[in-house]
Amino acid sequence: MPTLYSYVVLRDFGFAPNPFYSFCTLATCKPRIRENAQVGDWIIGTGSKSSKPEGREGHIVYAMHVSEVMTFNEYWQNCRFQEKRPDMYASISKAFGDNIYFKDKTGQWIQQDSHHSYANGKPNPDNICHDTKVDRVLISMDYVYWGGSGPIVPLEFRNYDRCDICAIRNHKSRFPDAMVRAFAEWFNSLTERGYCGVPLDW
Repeated sequence: MPTLYSYVVLRDFGFAPNPFYSFCTLATCKPRIRENAQVGDWIIGTGSKSSKPEGREGHIVYAMHVSEVMTFNEYWQNCRFQEKRPDMYASISKAFGDNIYFKDKTGQWIQQDSHHSYANGKPNPDNICHDTKVDRVLISMDYVYWGGSGPIVPLEFRNYDRCDICAIRNHKSRFPDAMVRAFAEWFNSLTERGYCGVPLDW
């Protein structure tokens, strides 16, 4: 039975997750989800009550069905994801590219000038440590990303057998099998796919 992971997207810049260029990827942040999620699992990110100008608690930011899992080096080298390498002087979607890590010949992590480096482009060791503690990137070709215009979470998933799909802190993944199946059916009934809305924090 697939696992459903749910968490709150505190900062929605289109970086984590990154929904651009035909793939939704989770390559930074959320190390516990990246460590445990497998192909076939589901991930849903919901809005934060602290979002400005008004809270987005109970709204969906994105949902993805995990298609592939790879290491940072595999992600960096794969030709399908070259467009996700950041370019701070190009379009805003390029500036928030999440393909930012690889190991050099000595085994040291290299961090590209990106949303997770310092403003002057120098590597940020705290983000390097946090992101690379789990050497896994989650990839989906079957996803919907609404960003700041996401719909309200369907009521049935707010109280399904006394389980609320929306997380508060960290993440949730212990849901009844029937709830996971119902979520998959709901997702598959959607007519939208891919990048459907602008990130809230743009």
